[in-house]
Amino acid sequence: MSIKRHIPNFVTLLNLFSGCIALIFAVYGNFVLAALFVFLGIFFDFFDGLLARKLNVQSPLGIQLDSLADLVTSGVVPGIIMFKLISLTVDAPDYSTYSDSWNSIFHWQGFKLSVLPLIGLLIPLASAYRLAKFNLDEDQQTYFKGLPVPANTLVILSLPLILEYQNNDLMNSIIINKWFLIGLTLLSCYLLNSNIKLFALKFKDWSFKTNAIRYIFLILSVIMLIVLHFAAIPLIVALYIMLSLLDRKNIH
Repeated sequence: MSIKRHIPNFVTLLNLFSGCIALIFAVYGNFVLAALFVFLGIFFDFFDGLLARKLNVQSPLGIQLDSLADLVTSGVVPGIIMFKLISLTVDAPDYSTYSDSWNSIFHWQGFKLSVLPLIGLLIPLASAYRLAKFNLDEDQQTYFKGLPVPANTLVILSLPLILEYQNNDLMNSIIINKWFLIGLTLLSCYLLNSNIKLFALKFKDWSFKTNAIRYIFLILSVIMLIVLHFAAIPLIVALYIMLSLLDRKNIH
């Protein structure tokens, strides 16, 4: 039995392992370390498919395993982080009075749970649905239909990193706003499962003519990262969608 056919699956499991560690840090509110391990998981996610193609050991098992790993690393973890961020924006209600509003608090044996932040958990649900559709869609070999879950994850993870490292009052006031966070959650759920065709960063050759949209995207992304740091990440994803819409006739 050839060992090489197990190598990509092992890398996929490293993605899942990284996602599990990130989940632990996210639950405890350490968003920086959670982001670090998610980035590591996305790195493994990129290379498992590359290894499978290079070693010519692609398999249905690997496809399913990849999506299961992505669901944790790029689905559950950003959902928990969004849950935590929305929780930060919710004012503690008066526990002495009963409230039937959507921001009421559930009590159960001393455990308190606010309802509104649960909206953040729509992200893992939308991610799971998107991944399941991707596994059944044979057309998405050279392009994506809807925003890939790792791209959506990078947007969510950029928010606590902006708060932690950029210390900009305007950006902080936008991020620590429950309506912004709820709106972003709903938008991300829509984009994940939309029919918008987005180009894939797969190069069949290195010519500029064939890959002009990819080169333009990568160059602008690097410039934005240098200038804006973590704040560039949501803008890069927005640029990715915009360029895809402008070049939709060539995406197939």
